[in-house]
Amino acid sequence: MRAGIGFDTHRLEAGRRLVLGGVEIEDADAGLAGHSDADVLTHAVIDALLGAAGLGDIGEHFPDTDERWRDADSIELLRAVSAMLDEAGVTPSNVDVTVACEAPKLARFREHMCERLATAIGIEPAAVNVKFTTSEGMGFVGRGEGVAALAIAALD
Repeated sequence: MRAGIGFDTHRLEAGRRLVLGGVEIEDADAGLAGHSDADVLTHAVIDALLGAAGLGDIGEHFPDTDERWRDADSIELLRAVSAMLDEAGVTPSNVDVTVACEAPKLARFREHMCERLATAIGIEPAAVNVKFTTSEGMGFVGRGEGVAALAIAALD
């Protein structure tokens, strides 16, 4: 078994969509700024999977200097990473991710996020765990300036 860790942050920006785990959070006051859809949750999962497989990181495969990835759907990037894992002969067994965000409350989206991620990775939704926390008003997350995500993935 191999394990990898992924971490991502993006700042919040008015006028952007908030997409987390491939799910649009329609009642959000702001979205995440980035070259792609800035889905920090999915980006952290991508880096965890790539790390576990020894295949580099998200910036190596989908650089923000490449216009092909402008406004990219991060779930599609995750599908591409899943294909890379298949080619490398490794199989994801589970993913666990924590999202730090002050607002909006995200628990009601958990099941849908797990389903979106699991489908893209090619594993059962029960093998994907998504958790939410705040930073109790501390730091950039606590001030509502951005969102952070930390993920771990295991491969067989």
